[in-house]
Amino acid sequence: MSVTVCSLLWDAAKHGAGSQKISYDSDGYHLVRFPYGAGDESYDPWKMHDPANGGGSPSVFPDARSGLIWPSHEGWGVLSAMVFWDADDQPNEYRARFVRDPLGPGYDSTATTDTWKTGGGQYKTYFWQIFVHPGTPLGLKISARGPGDAKVPTAITHAQFKLAIHTDVLRP
Repeated sequence: MSVTVCSLLWDAAKHGAGSQKISYDSDGYHLVRFPYGAGDESYDPWKMHDPANGGGSPSVFPDARSGLIWPSHEGWGVLSAMVFWDADDQPNEYRARFVRDPLGPGYDSTATTDTWKTGGGQYKTYFWQIFVHPGTPLGLKISARGPGDAKVPTAITHAQFKLAIHTDVLRP
């Protein structure tokens, strides 16, 4: 079975930019951004995270388009992510969702996970599977919530977002 892979990594310590600040979109979530180019553990031979994808002018990290993976093939997509949150006493809930077309009219939240804070650090992993299509980008959106469902702008220190597309899906 053929598999195409895009693996993105952003880390505050490795990229020297400090924590990734959270700004909430109208849906109450932040689209996690990833730098362009190979390096560290990022892997993108199919150019699914190319700054030329999705617009007339090239995207520049950390603009919103730098949070997108553009599937290179039709197939069964296996999505996974990891997020490390800054220490913050305000949030009591952490949310993440995988979204089709997070910046466009086809916005489709395919999976949302809500977790309560733990006693230690907030280190979360996420997993989901969906059919993916070229021309329909995917994004990882996150949110930290406090009492009364208040959106807390707790920054993140590390994030990974991965897509593996199984291109040989058998059909009856």
